[in-house]
Amino acid sequence: MTRIVHISDLHFGRTDIELLDPLVDAVNAAGADLVAVTGDFTQRARNSQYRDARAFLDRFEAPWLAVPGNHDISLDNLWLRFVRPFRRYKDHICKDLFPVHRGEDFVAVGLNTVDQYRWQRGRIRWRQMRHACKIFSDSDEAFRVVLAHHPFEQDEDVKKSLMPKAEKAIEQLSECGAHLVLSGHLHRWRAEPFLSRKHGARVLQIHVGTGLSTRLRGQENDFAVLDLSGDEAKVTRMVARGEGFVSDGARSFRYGEDGWRERRDAGSLGTGTAL
Repeated sequence: MTRIVHISDLHFGRTDIELLDPLVDAVNAAGADLVAVTGDFTQRARNSQYRDARAFLDRFEAPWLAVPGNHDISLDNLWLRFVRPFRRYKDHICKDLFPVHRGEDFVAVGLNTVDQYRWQRGRIRWRQMRHACKIFSDSDEAFRVVLAHHPFEQDEDVKKSLMPKAEKAIEQLSECGAHLVLSGHLHRWRAEPFLSRKHGARVLQIHVGTGLSTRLRGQENDFAVLDLSGDEAKVTRMVARGEGFVSDGARSFRYGEDGWRERRDAGSLGTGTAL
């Protein structure tokens, strides 16, 4: 079995300090094979915020893989934003904007969806998409996972604009064998299969809220624990309650000829329980 912990939108500079230690403890207690971090490490891409974010990452016992978020490029320093948008991210977090991690039975690829010219909306980098598909098509691993900050699909009530050509990107990822897409940005929870016009529900989206930020949008601070085994994926939502993070229930999905379908007979872990 593979276990991946998915966290996002830490927003150092606007963090709930009381959640720092509980989040690290909960992530380490999960015993993950990989911690996937889908962007917005900082609130304003300042060096001090990046230093705090890196110190936080260094406390994880498992290896981690990360992509930048739109808050990780400067908003007010226009020279940095347009000329060297990822300099501070590369200095403090990761020099690679197309990171790849291979586990025993999975491969994870990070896509950079940040657009310095449209700070909020994001964009698809098609060269990275082609490279990811090449990795997936050549892969023998059981699960193929994509990390991206911006979502490729969102609920109708979301006011933020969806990335241009996001639907086309999901069609391409479905065609080349991606199984899961992990994303953030909206500070809300979602775990549902994408519905591709050509390929059905072949890609499962896991969309977490914010792990640490005080910028809550009607939901609790949370992260996800993904257990992948055989043709199944169990998704457990961990939420901040009391002095730590506890399970808010789990959903199980099975991959078949028509893609991912939820196992209605799988039950839930219940509310407010330990993982």
